[in-house]
Amino acid sequence: MSTIHATTRRGWLRIGAACGFSMFAAAWANPPAPVVEVWKSPSCGCCKDWVRHLEANGFTVRTHDDGNTDARARLGMPLQYGSCHTASVGGYALEGHVPAREIRRLLSERPAAVGLAVPAMPVGSPGMDGPEYRGRKDPHDVLLVRKDGSSRVFQAYR
Repeated sequence: MSTIHATTRRGWLRIGAACGFSMFAAAWANPPAPVVEVWKSPSCGCCKDWVRHLEANGFTVRTHDDGNTDARARLGMPLQYGSCHTASVGGYALEGHVPAREIRRLLSERPAAVGLAVPAMPVGSPGMDGPEYRGRKDPHDVLLVRKDGSSRVFQAYR
């Protein structure tokens, strides 16, 4: 039986491929990651390394080398979760060295929150994992920051 179920993703991919719309099928199967907008100091090396981490994981990144204090306030990220850079993606704030994996999870689950934060600059987090740290990985948490300013552990790294 060769019935194509057009209401399924697989069905749409088959239709696209059968009609010669391989670009349509590829885009449907692998939608592009959203753009991450980053505010950082122009001289911060770990910020640049975090941006490279995001790009290596499929994100498109736009950077602003004018610091992050104003961006943090504008995005509603409480100061106690502060780090060396602030970012925005899909309506959420990101503060500090948040792994790409957790950003994708945030965008998939879409919780009611301000966003994610990795306060301070833990060694071993993306951007703080260069050769100068000799493989050291300090335990740290990625926090889900709620709209009331409280937080909970979104993902622990041990």
